[in-house]
Amino acid sequence: MTGWAAISIYLEQKYTWASKVSGAIIALIGAMVLANLNVIPLESSVYDAVWSYVVPLAIPLLLFQANIKKIWQESGRMLTIFFLSAAGTIAGTILSFMLLKDLIPHLDKIGAMMSASYTGGGVNFAAMAAKFETPGELVSATVVADNMMMATFFFVLMAIPTFNFFRNKFKTPHIDEVESGASGDQDETQAASFWKRKEISLKDIALSVASAFALVAVSFHLADYFAEIIPSGENVTIFYQILSGIIGDRYLMLTTLTVIAVILLPNYFENIKGTQEIGTFLIYLFFVVIGVPASIALVVTTSPLLLVFVLIIVLLNLLFSLVLGKLFKFNLEEILLASNANLGGPTTAAAMAIAKGWNKLIVPILLVGTLGYIVGNYIGTGLGYWFQTFI
Repeated sequence: MTGWAAISIYLEQKYTWASKVSGAIIALIGAMVLANLNVIPLESSVYDAVWSYVVPLAIPLLLFQANIKKIWQESGRMLTIFFLSAAGTIAGTILSFMLLKDLIPHLDKIGAMMSASYTGGGVNFAAMAAKFETPGELVSATVVADNMMMATFFFVLMAIPTFNFFRNKFKTPHIDEVESGASGDQDETQAASFWKRKEISLKDIALSVASAFALVAVSFHLADYFAEIIPSGENVTIFYQILSGIIGDRYLMLTTLTVIAVILLPNYFENIKGTQEIGTFLIYLFFVVIGVPASIALVVTTSPLLLVFVLIIVLLNLLFSLVLGKLFKFNLEEILLASNANLGGPTTAAAMAIAKGWNKLIVPILLVGTLGYIVGNYIGTGLGYWFQTFI
């Protein structure tokens, strides 16, 4: 995994074609090919470790250098387009359910799972699967279809900014800034120009990694503590459900505490060098993991209709995002990140922002995306109960 992540970064900074494709996509597609050729396994405790340890550590590292003063101004815009994009998920789930409800068993349960997952990311998938007691074999088949669709979807989102059609139709200030910031050396790719060699000391590495570990440990333990003491179950009031979703969620707590820490100690975090580089490499490991789907052959033989089901949702989300984003004058970068945050969650959206060099949008999309963890579960629950009336 680390080897392929390193090769992806090397190719991106060495060759123009790879820079245009982006190292993130090379990491994702390469892992997909390796998995389906049985070079690497489809399941491994190593992948679990990336989700459990690597991704949480990457988040604070990438927030240490954030411009906190502009956070609310930027997040306000992102919040609006995020909810416009979520409307596409809802519309797509309803349309897809109505078209396929007679062809796929337990589609009410699957619809609840996917509408929640495609509003806040995969964090909500397991919650809805447990809530609606979806049969295990259907959960597995849906995971297969979802993994394949997300791998394809991330590739499409990363590729859209490279097409002149979209560049001509939408404002692209962050893309323009990255391109204008590239050096004049024609032998360097844009990625190599952006990731210039920087001074870094042993103390920087120690402080950045130790601070990240400390924030993750405190945040996760604190969130788990609140999740345990806050009343839960079917009979609790909506107040406790919302409270649990806000302070009982690990990633929302991690983002909040990191932002507070940076606000309280701005000089400390600004003076630590290398946090963006370390955090970005960890994100590349994440891209390798999400590129390891279940077997393509298994998808073809067991869940073709589920692929159609999730495809309709994804297409409607992207269509709503682009059309409503254009109508309300959002930038192309904001639109694509909002769609990514809906369907993949804040970590994949932040990873895309990092891979593209849209640094000013990393904090806003992380903050807005974590709200999807809460909103997604309510949307999934509501649609799930409504879909049951049709079964």
